[in-house]
Order: sequence, then C-alpha cells, then structure tokens
Amino acid sequence: MPRSGLVKQALAGLRVLDATQVMAGPFCTMLLGDLGAEVVKLEPPGGDTTRTMAGSTGSESPGYWGINRNKRGIVVDLKDVRGRKIFKSLAARSDVLVENGRPGAMDALGLGYPELRKEFPALIYASISGFGHSGPYASRGGFDLVAQGMSGLMSVTGESGRPPVKCGVPVSDLTAGLLALQAILAAYVHRLKTGEGQHIDASLLEAGIALAVWESQQYFSGGGVPQPTGSAHRMFAPYQAIRCSDGYITLGSASTRTWQLLAAAIGRDDLLQRPEYAHATDRVKHREQLAAEIEAVTATKPRAHWLEHLESRGVPCGPILDYAEVFADPHVVARGVVREIQHPTAGKVRVVGPPVKLSQTPAEITRPSPYYGQHTAEVLVELGYTKDEIAALAAERVVALGPERI
Repeated sequence: MPRSGLVKQALAGLRVLDATQVMAGPFCTMLLGDLGAEVVKLEPPGGDTTRTMAGSTGSESPGYWGINRNKRGIVVDLKDVRGRKIFKSLAARSDVLVENGRPGAMDALGLGYPELRKEFPALIYASISGFGHSGPYASRGGFDLVAQGMSGLMSVTGESGRPPVKCGVPVSDLTAGLLALQAILAAYVHRLKTGEGQHIDASLLEAGIALAVWESQQYFSGGGVPQPTGSAHRMFAPYQAIRCSDGYITLGSASTRTWQLLAAAIGRDDLLQRPEYAHATDRVKHREQLAAEIEAVTATKPRAHWLEHLESRGVPCGPILDYAEVFADPHVVARGVVREIQHPTAGKVRVVGPPVKLSQTPAEITRPSPYYGQHTAEVLVELGYTKDEIAALAAERVVALGPERI
C-alpha cells in the first residue's frame, strides 16, 4: 500500500548516477530508485537502445517503461569534453555511480574508476559487464543469451535430447543487476562506517554461474555433469509438471512427508512400499518412471479437480499460468503486484511494481520512466549552468532537451 507522506524510504538521500542501458544496469538502478534513492539516468544521444526496441513509438517503448521508473533522465554526449565535464559534476555529488559499458570504455573517456577515485574517494563505482573487468574474456561484449550459454544455464534448461533453449526471461541480466544491487548496499554500509568508496565488478557470466546451486554441488560431489531435466527438479521427486486430462499442473513433493501425502491423495499408497521409491535418492533416480505412475492417475481427471483435491490434502501444487492469467489472478491482484502510473506522453502505463514489501520504509513508484531528455535542463540548472549555457550546449548537441526545454 502507498506510504503516508511522513514516512521516509530506506534510501532517501542516496544519490545515484545511472550511466547504464538496456537491462542489467537499469534494473539495478530502478530497484535503488524504488527504495527512495535519487537516480539520475544519463543517456547518450539517441537514448537508451531499449527506447527503440520492439513495440516502440518514437522514443518510447514498453520495454523502456518497465525498467526505468523512479529516475530523472538527461541526455549528454560523453564524447564531447563538455559532456564529460557534466558527468564529473554529477559524479561529484553522487554517492553511487553505475555503468554497464564494455570494460575499458569509461577509462578511455577518462571516467573510469581509477580516474574518478582520485577526485572522489568516497564514490561507490559499480560496473556491470558481460565477463568482468579481468580475465581473458574481459574485452568481450556482454549479452544475456551468450552468458546463459557460457554459464551452463542452457545446458540444464529444456528437455533431454532436444535442442538447447534459454530461460524464458533474461535471467543472467536480471541476476547481475540484483547482485550489483546487493554489492552496492554492502559498499554503502562500509562507506557509512569508514567514509571509503570502492569499485564493484559484476558480470553476467558469474551471475549465471552463481545460480548453479544444485548443479555445481552435483558436479563437485562426483554426481556427474548435470543434464536438462525439463520441469523436474534434480534433487527432489516427484517435483515437476504433471499431466492431467486437460493440461498440466505443477506438483511439488520435496520431502518424505509430502511424498506420503501425495501417494495417499492419488490412491497409490502401494508406491510407498516400492523399493525404487523408498528414499529421496531412489525417487530422483527413477523420476521418469515415477511421473508415469502418477500421471496414470492424474490424466483421468481435469486440472481443476486435482488442484482442489491435492491442496485440500496438503500436497503442494499449482496451476501453470500464462501472463494474462498471472496478472488477473486474485492473489496477485490482492498483493498489488501490478501498478498503474501516469506517463507524461504515454498516458496510463501498467508496470510490475516493487516485489518486496517493507513494513517501515516501503518501496514505491514515485515517478514514471523519463521521456527523452526530460530532465536535462533541470539537472544542469542544479549543477550551476545558466539558461544561456544550457541553450548553447543543446544547440551544439552536447546535450538534448525534452519538449519543455528551459
């Protein structure tokens, strides 16, 4: 629920300079903004590339709206010395700087961490890249699909014997943004104690690898190279999508107790006496055979029957929803997951809101994503530029102004 005007957000007063584009960086800075940080998003001439992705109208796109709320937006050409001066002025008043360029790009502009640290030792400088700022792949560009492939994620996604598939969402990008956020907050706590800033080096590759919690331990413990298991879990069974007469539901028996409840619920107590299903390791080893035993029963009746029947008997289960069904689900609606905000050019826009509820300092959406150059003049005035200076910079395309101008 919206907070009262008397309650401050957790990161109120934290200033963030966002020099990121596309997904990982903007997602990280959006979450900081949700928690109350003052985020200034600096875009290059032409804007963040997500402005012109599929579904865009002019310089606005639903993809851009989804990860750039709670930010003021400015457009500055960092290839121009005057643009770099503006950047340094913004860095001087910022607590956190986030960038996701290819390693070396900011250094070439004189805006990398080694250079800025000399002038701003308290600055927390977060870099998000494809492969990190060290190692033989450091100079490569970063893309979620490539990271999913190289991190092992694609090797365990999909069905055995089928062509490789990626996760349906850009999981390496999003996870890199979340891990960078975690590191930024840790670095901020450290700075509060010591006054010292630091550099944060996050990568899409390591974000993908970090998710291999079960898979890495299977490999390290001598269990072999993990293979794709479809919807099934590699450590628990039965824990997967199960066929009913009119489609599929998910079934999560992740413990001996829930396995016993399931067997009783489908009228197959005899399965509990079978040696091949006696222990968790046995059930995982024979998961395909076990799923077939269960589906021989569940395939006789529709999903609605089994969802009600299994849930009433304490068996973890759920429907498999598409996004239209997700956003219409009464529980999702009750939790306020989807928010409607008023955008100055697009009108009413629906977005997925902050996913975590804080009781004392709630995350909020206080402003929509900025349109191209919306706050350039406003921010430059705050930095001490006069209207004539701003107009001259705009005329020479060092900056771009929104329709409101100055």
